Amino acid sequence: MEFITDALGVVSLFLDKGGPVLLLIGGLLFLMWTLIFERMFYFASGLKKDIQSVITEWEDRPERRSWHARRIREMLISQSVAKINQNMALIKTLVALAPMLGLLGTVTGMIEVFHVMAITGGGDPKSMAGGVSRATVPTMAGMVAALSGVFAQAYLMRVVERESSLLEDHLTSDH
Repeated sequence: MEFITDALGVVSLFLDKGGPVLLLIGGLLFLMWTLIFERMFYFASGLKKDIQSVITEWEDRPERRSWHARRIREMLISQSVAKINQNMALIKTLVALAPMLGLLGTVTGMIEVFHVMAITGGGDPKSMAGGVSRATVPTMAGMVAALSGVFAQAYLMRVVERESSLLEDHLTSDH
């Protein structure tokens, strides 16, 4: 129990150093990784079953060479690729949004620095330190969030491209 209390204290201090923008970055990071884990879970468990279902549906067709059959093949591939790509655009958007929120934290921190300078009438470094901290911590947090998402997104996109390509290869019109 003491560990949890200490961890919450450290998180609270970090949030105080970075300002309210860190809560937005934390929420974005939570949503982004929830979607990433959902895709990883789908690729590990549900994808094989879905692809096998599409292959079985195609293989059960008595005729696969006509114009109509090719359109059905395209439809099956399109529906499967859409399911494979589900949430990928949102993940990509969240990855791109993380550094933007970090920059928002930079701007709000610098506004605080300028406010302190206006009130104190000068450049007292100690009075400006809090604003500088609020300017740099969210920037770092936004960059770390984006970097973690970039690597995960790159992995997921490789899986999406591979599985989409393999699905097209499996749906043959040999008879």
